[in-house]
Amino acid sequence: MVDRVYPADYHHNPPETTSTLPENYNMPSAPPESLKPSLESQNSLPGNQNPAPEKKQDPLPGTYIVQVPKDQIYRVPPPENGPHYQRSRKRRSHCCRFLCYFLGSIFALVVLLAAIAGISYLVISPKSPKYSIEKVAIKGFTLGRDLTISPEFDVTVRAENPNKKIGIYYGDKNNVDVFYSDVRLCNGKLPAFYQGHRNVTVFPALLVGSDVRLSTAVNGTLTAQLREGRVPLRLNIDVPVRVKVGAVKSWTVTVRARCDVTVDKLAVDATVLDNRCGVSVKI
Repeated sequence: MVDRVYPADYHHNPPETTSTLPENYNMPSAPPESLKPSLESQNSLPGNQNPAPEKKQDPLPGTYIVQVPKDQIYRVPPPENGPHYQRSRKRRSHCCRFLCYFLGSIFALVVLLAAIAGISYLVISPKSPKYSIEKVAIKGFTLGRDLTISPEFDVTVRAENPNKKIGIYYGDKNNVDVFYSDVRLCNGKLPAFYQGHRNVTVFPALLVGSDVRLSTAVNGTLTAQLREGRVPLRLNIDVPVRVKVGAVKSWTVTVRARCDVTVDKLAVDATVLDNRCGVSVKI
């Protein structure tokens, strides 16, 4: 703390204090109005708990205060509460509601169709048709000097429909091929017909080949198998079909049958020793 420094002769000759008040001046009992703010400021010291009232600030120079009656004050709504925003909001809510109804209807329709299809499948219990090769008569299987042949196959096919409530329409745009060791020997078509439920139909198929060339290796293998009396052949059958349930007809699907047939010789009186057919459906 800094001490106050007095002149050297201060203690010996202290300054004289004179009063400028008149002799008939009476001290006031209460402080004047000009001193009240200072007293109030003293009350706001940390020792006093009563806070001093806030003093209103005077308006800045050049500022005008306009007083308007409350009944003449109009509130401006925020943008989100304006009429245009409300209309667009209602329009968006209608679109969202329509979209929800539309998607819900589609979902309900899909579920209904799936349920109908499942129930129909359980009631109808569809089964794949069965095929087998009953007879094979072979002509023209005589090798020329250049190892070419022009064979003819008269094949008897047995088709079985094991379904109780399903009929099958066989289309005419079908194809039948006969292969030996990946060499196509001949091809042809099956007749178009309708097969009722729980029906067995046997029909012939004439298959013709022309100028089919065999390699030396294939010819040697075929000669050896003819000596053994077991010649393996493969028949590929692709036929378009439509299924009928009651009065309803389905769309066209392709039935593929792959039959492995073994005959004892390549002649008209050939005997089928073994045949196995696998069936698949291409939608």
